Amino acid sequence: MIRRSNISAYASRIVISLLLLMAPMAVQAQHFLKIERDSVPFFRGFAVSVDLVGAAMMHLGDYGQYEGALRVNLHDQYFPILEVGYGKADYKEDVITGIAYSTSAPYFRIGADLNILKKKHTGNRLFVGLRYAFTSYKVDVSSGKIKEDPYWKWDATFDVKDEPCSQHWAEVVFGLDAKIAGPLHLGWSARYRARISHNDGQIGTTWYVPGYGIQDSSVLGTTFNVIIDI
Repeated sequence: MIRRSNISAYASRIVISLLLLMAPMAVQAQHFLKIERDSVPFFRGFAVSVDLVGAAMMHLGDYGQYEGALRVNLHDQYFPILEVGYGKADYKEDVITGIAYSTSAPYFRIGADLNILKKKHTGNRLFVGLRYAFTSYKVDVSSGKIKEDPYWKWDATFDVKDEPCSQHWAEVVFGLDAKIAGPLHLGWSARYRARISHNDGQIGTTWYVPGYGIQDSSVLGTTFNVIIDI
């Protein structure tokens, strides 16, 4: 009986020792393997915004655009977005040629932004994104001061009306927006544009493309947005 009691006591000590050793291991396993449910809902609402840079260009220069956007907030991390605008140019080269160029048309961009901040639920966002963009527009171009070819001396006047053109392009976006008060945010973005395909009609390269900008100098662009969360 004494021997059995010794064996039982020894076995009990082993079991207790194993349990004591396994307890912290179980806590660690629970810490690493437990899936903690995020209390923030997946759908966080919408936001509407307007760009002030394009509007300022429209009023201060020969071209520009009015642009607004509708953005969906998914868990403060993913932001599908639709940007819609109306671009316009009314330009005349006064010094040498006097060539006049005008166009106006809507344009569309669709894409998504990714908030790359670690603390994504603060209301402030640092994001990278992609856009696909398209516009279909008509161009008016007239020869202005050019009346005669300087070499061949033949008539060089031209007057093109409603020449149909179109362009597809992509944009890489980097930007931020900051919460100011309540639903109000202010945001800024820098964009790199790359043409995918284009149709300039019968007039050669068009000077201005709605939503894209000047053909030869608008690879880079910026926006400054007033944003309201809904």
